[in-house]
Amino acid sequence: MTHSNQQVFVAATYDTKGQEAEYVVNLLKREGLDVVSVDVSTTGAASTAQIQARDVAASHPGGVDAVFTGDRGTAIAAMALAFERYVASHAGIGAMLGLGGSGGTALITPAMRALPIGTPKVMVSTMASGNVAPYVGPSDIAMMYSVTDVAGLNRISRRVLANAAGAIAGAHRMAAANASAGDDDSRPAVGITMFGVTTACVQQVTPLLDASYDCLVFHATGTGGQSMEKLLDSGLLAGVLDLTTTEVCDFLFGGVLACTEDRLGAVARTGAPYVGSCGALDMVNFGGMDTVPERYQGRTFYPHNPQVTLMRTTAEENTRQGEWIAAKLNQCNGPVRFLIPEGGVSALDAPGQAFWDPEADAVLFAALEKHVVQTPDRRLVRVPCHINDPLFAQTAVDQFLEIATR
Repeated sequence: MTHSNQQVFVAATYDTKGQEAEYVVNLLKREGLDVVSVDVSTTGAASTAQIQARDVAASHPGGVDAVFTGDRGTAIAAMALAFERYVASHAGIGAMLGLGGSGGTALITPAMRALPIGTPKVMVSTMASGNVAPYVGPSDIAMMYSVTDVAGLNRISRRVLANAAGAIAGAHRMAAANASAGDDDSRPAVGITMFGVTTACVQQVTPLLDASYDCLVFHATGTGGQSMEKLLDSGLLAGVLDLTTTEVCDFLFGGVLACTEDRLGAVARTGAPYVGSCGALDMVNFGGMDTVPERYQGRTFYPHNPQVTLMRTTAEENTRQGEWIAAKLNQCNGPVRFLIPEGGVSALDAPGQAFWDPEADAVLFAALEKHVVQTPDRRLVRVPCHINDPLFAQTAVDQFLEIATR
């Protein structure tokens, strides 16, 4: 089947959610939309969907037999991979609406993440009221809680599903209208990472770039960095000012806003112009104080609010961070400038503030200088000021413009 960017995919496991899926399909068709129903069930049985489960399963590298194993756990994982590959190989899908419980949500959302940022995606799920980070990842999936189980139609489920249909229909029409109108912003886009304690820095950087670049600011919450790198991998960013690399702290030391092992991977893969820095490498993020692991008792903490506790990194941890970042930078063969703010790396790392520790910072800087293999394209730049000072912002912009325009 050939797919156009006018089509709305409705995906569900038709062996258990077929009635609900067809209800949504009919609502969308009444709105005049071109709807494609997709069965992603793991039994292999025929259904009323336009795209059968066997059609999807054929996209698995091991073929349909690798999907229809008879074991629920392996079958869900295999069908998730098959559906992701199916979607990735069919360009131009206009929108996707998914319906599922825990298994269906785990099965459908990887395919949604394979769609470009900006393609409307709504997942109606029994899991949407909890931690949805594993499902959403770096994508722009809208999660809608189903309230009742997705197990038959009733007065509640009909209203929720109708709202979901309205949401995907409206988003699809808006996306199509925007595409027809065209994007009149001809500036290339750059990604910039920010945290609350580096906001002052980024607020000075963006006005200096706005005339020439569309500045996309990402909150460094773990998924923020992943989202930025997903756009970089997709060719949608002309470069990066990764001024806030704090996600590395949480990754290495068990915080809740962690990046993945692939942090900076997109920079290495694309060779895009990259200016980075040590923003908020002085802190590890946890939830409330009662969530801090026992092994960290006695450390220096700062209660950001009742739900967020920050822990100051030590000299030993800073050595490890410097080594980890250096190893990643050494894999980057495009133009790289990594800035070292000698006067402090966050608003809390300043004279009189809770995390001010120039000795610990010096260890971080020394580890970077020891392990980064500097070349004409890959350089460390010391800046004699705090990360939130105007001089630092100007230096970051100057360094970026130098490597981005040559």
